[in-house]
Amino acid sequence: MPSTKSLKPILVYTLIPGPNPWKVILILRELNIQYEVEYVDFRDVKKRPFIDINPNGRTPAIRDPNNNDLILWESGAIIQYIIEQYDTERILTYDSFPEKHQINQWLHFQVSGQGPYYGQTSWFNVLQDPKIPAASERYNEQLKRVLGVLESWLGGADDRRWLVGDKMTYADLAFVPWNDRIDDVLLCPPEKKFEGFPNVQAWHERMTERPAWKEIMKQRTSLMKKYGLENATGRPAGSGTFQQWAAGASMYGLFPLLRRDWLFMMVGGFAAFYLARKT
Repeated sequence: MPSTKSLKPILVYTLIPGPNPWKVILILRELNIQYEVEYVDFRDVKKRPFIDINPNGRTPAIRDPNNNDLILWESGAIIQYIIEQYDTERILTYDSFPEKHQINQWLHFQVSGQGPYYGQTSWFNVLQDPKIPAASERYNEQLKRVLGVLESWLGGADDRRWLVGDKMTYADLAFVPWNDRIDDVLLCPPEKKFEGFPNVQAWHERMTERPAWKEIMKQRTSLMKKYGLENATGRPAGSGTFQQWAAGASMYGLFPLLRRDWLFMMVGGFAAFYLARKT
């Protein structure tokens, strides 16, 4: 495999406010792999030409010019591809047994557990109108259950610093974008978002203090400004409340984008990742 300096940039199709594209970008940045962000507008994500790239109409997706313009979608699948194809020095992975399977296990937990539950929590806490207290309570509890799983694993008799082995891997990094916005999801003060979960907080901060995370968050801020997206909501500037934006969206052919099967991308885009966050 050629050095990363000789590689052509990997194109990352990105709905900028959502958390999932930044999982992929964080992995690329940690591996010093060149990439370019291809902005996907909210109004275009469920239409051609983008659905020819990802028929599910969500981001991220990638196009890799170094491998016959391979197209992949689903953040977990993309991360595994990047690791297998480009992490030849095993910076973010292991090739030993059982560690390589355990990392994959934790990635699956992030994709199937953290992302969906955090997304549902955001919907019912932030966007649902009128509120459904029973639903908010259930998903608040599920978010904390996920944190509890991580807390118990990172603590314990072994006092683990990382999910697998003695170094940071792609599984650890996959949890960062959603965990960084827990305060916006639970509508709590930032200093309380990890309350009761000190091991998770220390683990999270070990990663967010790294240069890669800080650099991609600067890039995110710049892109939000470039494309006229409000930092507080992720929606186009001047679009009003979520309900006002949703009502106007139907005029531009965005429905059935607002169906519940689009929930997680909407939440990632409009609630969890940028609500009331100033950078």
